[in-house]
Amino acid sequence: MVLSGAERLQRNVERINALNVFPVPDGDTGTNMNLTMTSGKRELQSKSSPAIGKVAEALSKGLLMGARGNSGVILSQLFRGFAKSIANQDQIDSVQFAAALQNGVDMAYKAVVKPVEGTILTVAKDTAKHAVSIAKRTTDFTDMMREVVTKSNESLSRTPDLLPVLKQVGVVDSGGQGLVCIYEGFLQALKENAGTADDGFGLTEAASPDLFSAATAKSPAPPVPRPKQAPASAQAQLATENIEFLYDMEFFINRKLGEKSGLRFDEALFKGMLSRDGDSILVIADDEIIKVHVHTRKPGDVLNYALPYGELTEIHILNMREQHRDLLHEESAELSSTSAAAGSASATAADELKETAIVEEAALGLAVPEVLTGTPASSISTEQAHEWAPFGIIAVGMGEGIASIFMDNNVDVVLSGGQSMNPSTEDFVTAIESLSAEHIYLLPNNGNIIMAAQQAADLCERSVTVIRTKNIPQGLAAVLAFKEDGTAEENAEAMNAAAGSVRSGQVTNAVRNTSIDGITIQEGDYIGIMEKSIVTASSSLQDTCRELLAKMLEDGGELVTILTGEQADAAETDAFVQWANETFSQAELEVHEGGQPLYPYLIAVE
Repeated sequence: MVLSGAERLQRNVERINALNVFPVPDGDTGTNMNLTMTSGKRELQSKSSPAIGKVAEALSKGLLMGARGNSGVILSQLFRGFAKSIANQDQIDSVQFAAALQNGVDMAYKAVVKPVEGTILTVAKDTAKHAVSIAKRTTDFTDMMREVVTKSNESLSRTPDLLPVLKQVGVVDSGGQGLVCIYEGFLQALKENAGTADDGFGLTEAASPDLFSAATAKSPAPPVPRPKQAPASAQAQLATENIEFLYDMEFFINRKLGEKSGLRFDEALFKGMLSRDGDSILVIADDEIIKVHVHTRKPGDVLNYALPYGELTEIHILNMREQHRDLLHEESAELSSTSAAAGSASATAADELKETAIVEEAALGLAVPEVLTGTPASSISTEQAHEWAPFGIIAVGMGEGIASIFMDNNVDVVLSGGQSMNPSTEDFVTAIESLSAEHIYLLPNNGNIIMAAQQAADLCERSVTVIRTKNIPQGLAAVLAFKEDGTAEENAEAMNAAAGSVRSGQVTNAVRNTSIDGITIQEGDYIGIMEKSIVTASSSLQDTCRELLAKMLEDGGELVTILTGEQADAAETDAFVQWANETFSQAELEVHEGGQPLYPYLIAVE
């Protein structure tokens, strides 16, 4: 099936390329998908196995490593999710096949920072949903696959209704068309095998690894017919100057190589950094390899963001405006020429221009700034390397929820750390050096981390201010006070003032017996801490939370924010929130999932 799908895709590369329009001309969708599929096919052919799960795993690995462009990476994620769904399986039936398609869709959507409907994602989603439904009503793989192809074509035909730019140029989505070709190849393979085993992989005989074998690659279906009066290419309908994020970047981060920064790779946070000045973002982390694709105005920033996480390899940077100008020139030449040879020469010239636009770090052997300037990093100014942002913010925090809140409020890097795991000076230095910003603020968010942060600021030859936040509530208050249009001094003053105005509370467990300020504490008790002082202790979590909040609100307060930790119980939280709303009705109450360890609840009062 896979080889048949790959063959049909290959035969229609140019037709798919002519449809390429979204989001901007960044190479050729058909070519990218074909190269991706070819890589998967090569890996599959080199890893023979009687188990379908193992074969699917090989295909997934080949697709991931060979993925090109947005469409290629999304395709690799569709099959990555598929492979994970049937891992360790020797055989599968149609229900499992359909479920694997759905799992692939789920994984692909997670890989894209801002999923856009009317693309390959929509076609995959609609098709998988239909496959899951059909698989419950049929015991025949061929019948199910026939429905899959029909549904995928229906979904493809709707893409112009979902994406205005497609309707503008009168085409369907190119990536979606490529996926339909693959599905049609799958169906063709099943039809070819219809006479060999119960009309081809029916439920009475579980699907064998032959679904992914060369034996099914027979006589691919004819190419996709080109729509009548379709434009020579969809890209020709766009204006070059409208390509906002003009640099198309792809590269790998090898986590096993490069200097050890100590930074934990957080996919969501990394995507957040890329999205500050880019789009079409795809980040695929698999074992020790991270694949990155992004369209950006500032390729230097992207490389600097990535460098702390490992050695960068296979770097490709294309100027999409240059590509677009080449394409328009090529089409103009073809229209004015009656010679087929002239058209061929123009295409060759365009290919050569594209090749000169590719930056290969391995070939150049240069450090990150050298990739951009061709001169030693020590002899260039930051302005020569790339345009820097006015400000950058680095915060320390534990828990995905807390990290997400920080990232949603102008924080560029979140270092994983807190009471039980303090980031080192080196961690701060590495994070500082990864940011392309003229002035950087550090939020240690823990009294035990302030010195390391300050030492890092002193070591770096950068403009750095440490906001001496001692807990997460103070850190959150500080970032909310930050203003993009303020000066470095104005922001520092506002952030320090905001941090100092919030009352902070924490609930955790005592690790030993003690007596502090007249409060007797037994090991395992819940203790309530307001600022630096333990103000309550009890064997009851609910009593501790209520007593702590009551003391925090003795001097009033308009807003109470509760961050739930990984140990927080939903029922306990609901009871606490209900009590707080009834007891302190004058205060607004917000609850967010922080995910922090050790502390079931963090509380802020403003």
